[in-house]
Amino acid sequence: MSIPEDFLKQLDQYTELSNREKEVFLEIFARGKSRVYVTQELNISESNLSTCLTGIYKKFCITGNGPVKESRLREYLSKRYSQQEPSGHSITDDVDDSIDTLVQEIRKQAKPYIKEKCGTMRVLDMPKPIKLTGKQGIYTNVNILEEITGRRRLKVTELMQSCDHDNFERIGLSRVKQERVSGLEAVQRHSKLMVLGKPGAGKTTFLKYLAMQCIEEKFQANRIPLLITLKDFAEANKKLDILEFIAQQLSSCGLTHTSVTVEKLLRQGKVLILLDGLDEVREEDTKRVLRQIREFSDLFHTNQFVITCRIAAKEYTFESFTEVEMADFDEKQIAIFAQNWFQLTDPVKGERFIQKLKENEPIQELASSPLLLTLLCLVFGDSGDFPANRSELYKEGLDVLLKKWDAKRNIEREQVYKNLSLQRKEDLLSQIALTTFEQKDYFFKQKTTEVYIADFIRNLRDADIDPKVLKLDSEAVLKSIEAQHGLLVERAKGIYSFSHLTFHEYFAAREIVANSALESLVEHITEIRWREVFLLAAGMMRKADDFLLLMKSKIDSIVACDDKLQYLLQVIHKKALSAKYNHKKAVVRAFYLEHALFFSYSLLDSCGEFAEAFGFIPNIDPEIDFDDALTDALEITDSDYQECLSYALCLNLNLEAEFQNSLQNLKEQIPFPDNIEKRMERQDKTIKKWLNKLRILVIKYRNICYQEELNEKQVELICNYYDANLLLNDCLKSDCYVSREVREQIEDSLFLPIKIN
Repeated sequence: MSIPEDFLKQLDQYTELSNREKEVFLEIFARGKSRVYVTQELNISESNLSTCLTGIYKKFCITGNGPVKESRLREYLSKRYSQQEPSGHSITDDVDDSIDTLVQEIRKQAKPYIKEKCGTMRVLDMPKPIKLTGKQGIYTNVNILEEITGRRRLKVTELMQSCDHDNFERIGLSRVKQERVSGLEAVQRHSKLMVLGKPGAGKTTFLKYLAMQCIEEKFQANRIPLLITLKDFAEANKKLDILEFIAQQLSSCGLTHTSVTVEKLLRQGKVLILLDGLDEVREEDTKRVLRQIREFSDLFHTNQFVITCRIAAKEYTFESFTEVEMADFDEKQIAIFAQNWFQLTDPVKGERFIQKLKENEPIQELASSPLLLTLLCLVFGDSGDFPANRSELYKEGLDVLLKKWDAKRNIEREQVYKNLSLQRKEDLLSQIALTTFEQKDYFFKQKTTEVYIADFIRNLRDADIDPKVLKLDSEAVLKSIEAQHGLLVERAKGIYSFSHLTFHEYFAAREIVANSALESLVEHITEIRWREVFLLAAGMMRKADDFLLLMKSKIDSIVACDDKLQYLLQVIHKKALSAKYNHKKAVVRAFYLEHALFFSYSLLDSCGEFAEAFGFIPNIDPEIDFDDALTDALEITDSDYQECLSYALCLNLNLEAEFQNSLQNLKEQIPFPDNIEKRMERQDKTIKKWLNKLRILVIKYRNICYQEELNEKQVELICNYYDANLLLNDCLKSDCYVSREVREQIEDSLFLPIKIN
């Protein structure tokens, strides 16, 4: 049967055909010509004709083999033509109306089921599900990277450009300098989207959000959202195809629509198909599932498709899909998530959570992962703070990534290397972490990493030490750790790093403690980048006495051989003894050393850091309060020294007459007393001259500032000494276990010269 050309040319599918496909289509279905005739008439080969027909069948969503496809398409076209009214008026509009009516009917019936399945989330140890969307919803809009970070062709030096070696900018080590777009915008841009992401990046939650936005008529309101967990589909008893599985899902939620109805909706492009967790499909089911997804997405290509999968899980390729990557949360998203989390239970606690994160950069790094951010909210919700021993918090986070996240969802991952247990994976990561950290390699090449892995697994029982086998095994282990746990991440083509610097430091500390390499660690006591490793190592130890004493000895040795610095410590010690106080002696020594370094040598960004750490309040003693007021007057950036001097003068009326008169005269000589802004200008010579007069008086009568000249080497030593004492103090304040005797011994001897005169 032939069908009029004019009718065929009106079909939407006709406009999607290539010019050659249109010629073949009209010859066969409008003019009724045979395949042999068409090859001769159009001067094309039989294989080219078959290719054109395959394209035509695909556009019209026709399945089957050989002549069956041609018969099905002819039947479909005839049915469409028979629906045309005698007047020549097409009933396409009526058909569209009926389809839209059907869509709205199914949306209405499916809405309760979709809201039940997609409207909440519950992960880790959450006591109950929480709403995903709405006023009380937890969902935070995600961002998408349109270029996969691990496929960028960058060098290690280019990746390190985002890091400040001198100031050791932690966040910069994992920052991705790439434009981000919102998740919804990415879906709107691409009809077929493959969303890749690290474990716990929020991929499933994103699909749930899309389904909820769709069913609530905020996104693609003319489509029916269907969320399919690919693991469930793959393991269904009857090995259904995707079309049958969808029909079964709809019927299980009370809908009576058959596969024919579902197919009708799919042919009209009326479905938002969300396929979740491609990486969670078992190895034996993978080929079948991949084939079905390809065929299904090709056959019903007019629908919207979104698939999620872990990065590096497997080498999946869907030619018609655009691959994007879930971006880590930024500071703004972290704050929104925390506010949403605590809004019902304790909004004030939410604000405190955000503030505590800002004060703790290592923990803040973990919060960039939605899964670990959820863990942090759970921990903070229980106690109103983060654990004093951060190593325990990090271990809990690692347990989530290494085992709990998959176990709670009943997902069994393939064991790439049978002898590499969970414990051994941690040992391997620890060995890699310390080796690379010692070499300052925050980013390391894949080949180098595989050598580290090969060196580790060659010592395992029953390991095959054949070099070729070891190379294959080490590559497989690396990909396994990346895909299954996300602890190592490909930052650029063939270049890896730990997912968070925090975990890099944790595993390095773990390796040091496991091998009792404490003497090697204390050699790095003046290096800022090792600070967190020291704190973590102290927290991991059963008893930290020897470690802290080792640190104290190393710190004292920094300035032990410099007579001028020893003299400075002697002066500070005597000054502290002359003041009345209720605090520990070391705290007052720290107070005066900080003031000396800040005002005499301009070596510190601020003074009082150590003393404040011990809760030191100067006004416990008029003399110390007086000294503090004087030194405040010397700060030329943001102090009103007229006020400071007035305060200092009224504190102690028993000052030496000469000193008191000198201060009073100096107060009356303050330049621009009524113009603080002008007084703040550092370049004004009058201001500098006045400040120098005050400095001379403070040195002469109060012995707070010092005129001893220090060379560059001495400046470096005293700053290292001060910072190392801060680190030791932080270790003492942490949750490390140390005997009372050792704690008192160390605290009593902080900031003392080697020999006390």
